Amino acid sequence: MSKGPRVGVLALQGDVREHAALLEGLGAEVTLVRRPAELAAVDGLVIPGGESSVIDKLSRLFGMQEPIRAAIAEGMPVLGTCAGLILLADTVLDAIEGQESFGGLDVVVRRNAFGRQVESFEAELDIPALGSDPVRAAFIRGPVVESVGPSATPLAALPDGRVVAVEQGAILGLSFHPEITGETRFHQRFLDRVALRH
Repeated sequence: MSKGPRVGVLALQGDVREHAALLEGLGAEVTLVRRPAELAAVDGLVIPGGESSVIDKLSRLFGMQEPIRAAIAEGMPVLGTCAGLILLADTVLDAIEGQESFGGLDVVVRRNAFGRQVESFEAELDIPALGSDPVRAAFIRGPVVESVGPSATPLAALPDGRVVAVEQGAILGLSFHPEITGETRFHQRFLDRVALRH
């Protein structure tokens, strides 16, 4: 029996286990990635929600920043949720001093655009690229995409027009947490991209 796609979840900080469980449920072989050698052994990477500034600092401490940037540049499929979207954005408007991103998504994002944790909410989103059923999205201190450059494509927006999901080639960035609401279609879309590379 053939194994599923080999994918990694960046396991420096954040809701790592939820992503790993969801991916394993979809048949993927999951590695928790903390070191460059572990990144080199997978064909796709999920960057989870958490604290973007902490993940950025730890990625540099563990020697992961440049390998991740190189993997993105070489076309590795990447799914980033919440903090992961911030880390994939080419421009972060309100980054804390010294904060960097991996880049790869031609977007401008704003951190914590929806306020504090107590202001978290869920919303139903229509995302035609995923089919006719709406997506139940959980927003927890999430970022918002302030502008989308010509290389990226918006996938979803809130009723007020604020963009909360974008795609560019093999990169998918979400303001929300599909792994919390049990929404599997984004992770499946990511795995489909991984499969296309082989």
